[in-house]
Amino acid sequence: MDFAESLQLFAKIYKVHENPEQGMRFLYLTVVILAAAVYQMGFARKLPLLKTVIVYLLLAAGATILTLLAVFLPIAEGLAIMAVILVLYKIRRICERLSKKEGESI
Repeated sequence: MDFAESLQLFAKIYKVHENPEQGMRFLYLTVVILAAAVYQMGFARKLPLLKTVIVYLLLAAGATILTLLAVFLPIAEGLAIMAVILVLYKIRRICERLSKKEGESI
């Protein structure tokens, strides 16, 4: 089995097998951005600024390990799917709130 065939989608897109240094940087940035988006949309609470910075620094540190796994496991793809699901959930909640407000004003 060829090494390039076993790569996941984002690893193939960033050509980790051809240019590992640049590809892994892009993959790391993708994992950090997606993990931060999923955290913000699904789990974040109002915290003081210093605690928020600490949370995101730890998230970035954890993304290092996830990036190593994301070459052969669908980590980034799973984060992307979670982000889409959370966006749809937020849209649905906004629509429900708007329909409740319209129902109350009538």
